[in-house]
Amino acid sequence: MDLRETILQEHSKRQMQKIVRWVGNDPKRFSALVKLFLHGEYRVTQRAAWPISYCIEAHPELARPWLKKMLLKTKEPGVHDAVKRNVLRLLQEVNIPKSLQGLTAKISFDFLQDAREPIAVRVFSMSVLANIAPNEPGLKNELRLVVEDMMPLESAAIQARGRKILKQLKSPV
Repeated sequence: MDLRETILQEHSKRQMQKIVRWVGNDPKRFSALVKLFLHGEYRVTQRAAWPISYCIEAHPELARPWLKKMLLKTKEPGVHDAVKRNVLRLLQEVNIPKSLQGLTAKISFDFLQDAREPIAVRVFSMSVLANIAPNEPGLKNELRLVVEDMMPLESAAIQARGRKILKQLKSPV
């Protein structure tokens, strides 16, 4: 399969699923997809983000060597919202190594607190932070305060996820 050509052929769920099936749990094929995501032109990067998140959902172990580079990709100037959304979606599915938890928390808090970010990016950021929080008591308190503070002014989706996250933060893990 000419992966770049397949990505550019069309932007549809069917095409995304075709790519996910092709990658399967093959690290070399996943690597080819991630390299297009990291270094492709704008449209390729945007479209590659979607199948990456679904590959990780099915095979979280594929993400490990690429997590830092994917995180940093979300902070590039002018990056498409699909990149941020899909990277944060996949971060919900993986165990983030201790060495990347600080960077992940910083990026996630930045997105969560930026009202200009799309709702999905902010909601996924909240979940990523909640998944890291049990390991970091200070983070748990900071997340609780941020969520409580922002909820009255936010959309129904953010309020719903906020309630879920606050409940999750209260429960002993």
